This record gives sequence, structure tokens and C-alpha cells, in this order.
Amino acid sequence: MTEETNRPASERSGAELEEQAIRGLTAAYQRMRQEIGKVIIGQDEVVDQLLIAMFAKGHCLLVGVPGLAKTLLCSTIASILQLSFRRIQFTPDLMPSDITGTDVLQDDPETGRKVFQFIRGPLFTHVLLADEINRTPPKTQAALLEAMQERHVTIGSNTYPLPEPFFTLATQNPIEQEGTYPLPEAQLDRFMFNVVVSYPTAAEELRILKQTTGSEKPELNAVLTGRQIQALQEVVRRVPCAEYNFVYARDLVRASRPSESEAPPFVKELVSWGAGPRAGQYLILGARAHALLQGRFHVTTDDIRAVAKPVLRHRIMTTFAAASQGVTPDVIVERLLKFVPVELQERAKKRVQSGG
Repeated sequence: MTEETNRPASERSGAELEEQAIRGLTAAYQRMRQEIGKVIIGQDEVVDQLLIAMFAKGHCLLVGVPGLAKTLLCSTIASILQLSFRRIQFTPDLMPSDITGTDVLQDDPETGRKVFQFIRGPLFTHVLLADEINRTPPKTQAALLEAMQERHVTIGSNTYPLPEPFFTLATQNPIEQEGTYPLPEAQLDRFMFNVVVSYPTAAEELRILKQTTGSEKPELNAVLTGRQIQALQEVVRRVPCAEYNFVYARDLVRASRPSESEAPPFVKELVSWGAGPRAGQYLILGARAHALLQGRFHVTTDDIRAVAKPVLRHRIMTTFAAASQGVTPDVIVERLLKFVPVELQERAKKRVQSGG
């Protein structure tokens, strides 16, 4: 290490700290992409969105048909992080206590009396894989609500903190498949990103066949520790974001709500309800992480637009009219991205300039 890098942070300039932060996160990102690429072929956009959410301290829901390596991707990410990892296979008979843990009546060796002792469930881990989360009823799905938002679990009158960092990576089969239960809106809103996992290309599928049917197994190397991840998460939150970007994120979210005056006509016709304030928070956090991964220490509207689909697609409920026309939430987001900059962003900039 050089004398420059050994200097304490208090003696370095803001520009030096920014450059160091960018180098640190970019290097970590490249190492993680390299290790994941040993196992996962293609799916570059999916991997990017997962890493953005992780560095932004968010949870991810991966949606796709069986056999697209969703579970393998989640376990691979856990393998390259020096973190504890637990996988829960969600089934129709799974109970909330099977996830969170429960109080068990046991003998106290000192007093000889019966006492309740809390036995921790698999939720107490750094990386939780909720596999096929929509194959269990909503009552059990809701067991994750408090953990994902507050990062602790309340059992009876006692509250138990979860390890930090804590990530929930959930996989979901398309809801049209037999034996699935739609996730409650409150549960969906806890996920920062809804990541769509699609079929591989012909070339990627050929590589998958060759790589996965042989005898060689790739060796994965650990890339980051828990403390390093937490430090990088703090770096993400320090990325400067101009006032007009906050206004743009706010206006984009508000335009998705049919009850708002800012909403365009197609939203009023095709959307039952739109995104809430948490969507705006995740747009900004995702944009900050995206900017750093692009080697910049400032946010642009392009960063917000880059994360708009995974942030908004599960927070927009379309109407029957939309379904009859084949209009999906992704189509609504694409139209919003075209509408908001033209109709609203210029007014937002003028409001900022005038102090409004």
C-alpha cells in the first residue's frame, strides 16, 4: 500500500474520497461479476440488478419459469460472499414459525423449572433464499414482512435483531402456474426490485448445455466480507443527487397513480393503482448504486431510468382494460418514461430554479 492510501480519511480531500469509493465499488463489482460468470451464463441484466439492489441494501424478487437458474444464481451470490446463507423451500404446508423460529418449553438446568427458550429459525442469516415464495399461502409469506423492513423479528413480547447485512432473495414462479398464491401487495412492496428472468439466447443455451453436462465444477472464490458490504452500502448513500433528480423520481412515481392530476390519460385508463412513496426511495437508492457501478460519483436521470422497470413493475396494478389490450406493467413504465421527461421534468427544473 502507498503512503497516499495509508493516510486517514480525515486528511484526504473530498475528491480523493470520491475516487477511492468509485474504485472500491467498481473493483468489487467486477470481481463479483467474474465469479458469478463461472457458473451463470448470460443473464447480465439480471446479475446487474441483483448487485445494484445488494449495494443499495434492498431485497430482490426474481420471477421466471422453472429451470432458468434463479436458485443457482442466488446460491452463487451467497457463495462468493463471506456471509451465512440459508435456503427455505416454500411449500403449501410451511408455517410462519418454520421461518422465524418459535418458543419451546424446556427444562432450566439451574432451577429445574420449565422455561420458554426461543429457537431461531432459518430467517436468522445474512443471505436468505426464499425459494418459490409464492407456493405457500399469504399467511406464511407475511412472516417475512417485519424482517425485510425492520430487520428484526418479534416473537411474543421479545424482539430479536437479524444479522447485518441481511438480504432476502426470493424466487417466484409465474402466478398463472398451478399451485401458486399471489404475494400480498404489502409483501411485494418490501422488495426493492422485481427482476424478470427470461429464457437464454440460442448461443447462451448451447454454452449452458456444454458447461453443465460435463464433469468439471467451477471453484468460486470469496470476494467480500460482511463489513466490506456494509461499508460499500454507506458509500452508495453518500453519492450526490441533485434536487431535480429527486423531483424527477417523485414525478415519475406520482404519474403512475391514476388518482393524481399529474397522471397521463393512459394511466387513468389502464392502471388501478400506482406506486407508493417507497418506490421513489428505491429509485434514488438504485440510481446511486447504478451511478457508482458506471464509475460516476453523481446521479443522473439516466440512472433513475435504468432502474425504473425493476422498481415500478410490481408496484403498478393494471386494469381489466389493460389486460384485454395486452398492456403489462412494463409497458406502462415505458410509456411513463416517455411521458414524464417531456411533460413534467422541464416544469420540475423550472420549479427548482425558481425555488418552488
